[in-house]
Amino acid sequence: MRKDHFKPIAFVFLLQFCLPGAIHQAPAQADKAAYLAMAPVDAYLIADQTTEIALARSAAPASVSDAAEVLVLERKGFTTAVKGTNGFQCLVERSWGAATDDAEFWNPKVRSPICFNAAAARTFVPIFLMKTKLALDGKSATEIAALTAAALDKKELPALAPGAMCYMMSKQQYLNDRGKSWHPHLMFIVPGDAAKSWGADQPGSPIIAANDPEERVTIFMVWVGHWSDGSPAPMEQ
Repeated sequence: MRKDHFKPIAFVFLLQFCLPGAIHQAPAQADKAAYLAMAPVDAYLIADQTTEIALARSAAPASVSDAAEVLVLERKGFTTAVKGTNGFQCLVERSWGAATDDAEFWNPKVRSPICFNAAAARTFVPIFLMKTKLALDGKSATEIAALTAAALDKKELPALAPGAMCYMMSKQQYLNDRGKSWHPHLMFIVPGDAAKSWGADQPGSPIIAANDPEERVTIFMVWVGHWSDGSPAPMEQ
């Protein structure tokens, strides 16, 4: 598939994304019915912590991820499994990185390794961590959306810091049922609806924009030519 025919997950966080569901693509009716509610918690967990740590680190080249903090998902939310030294933070995003009205918001198959720089870790990741905790606490998608909006309105969540970005270069990523592993890419996160100011989504532009009004950011995605392990990635599908 061509890049202009698929919009991946973001935040998450994106991501859809990029994060899951950073830009909404109309899925088939069957897809809409597939994930109507949260699956049992075990379906979202990775049983072996060592496996989850390795998967999280695969989001970025080893030169970045080897010294990063690593979070893993437990029954009540994400927790730090490895302390970092370079300011980066890696984790395996689950489907709650999508917008709450995304058809795959409850998809237990989603495994999206992502590695945030310090600015994003401090000021963007808290949105995803909050949504994750609310999901695990049994809140509905509607409740999660309302509580997230209230937290942003009350400034209980931090304002996005300049320079926030993340790596999504894992060959093992499963972004959603439509995109699966898609492409290795970088994501840059800025406040508000900023697509035009970056020249995104224009003919010949390498930048894909995902405006996410729920998290009040625009996520810009740029393909890269290699997976995090150094192997070449397809630039067209």
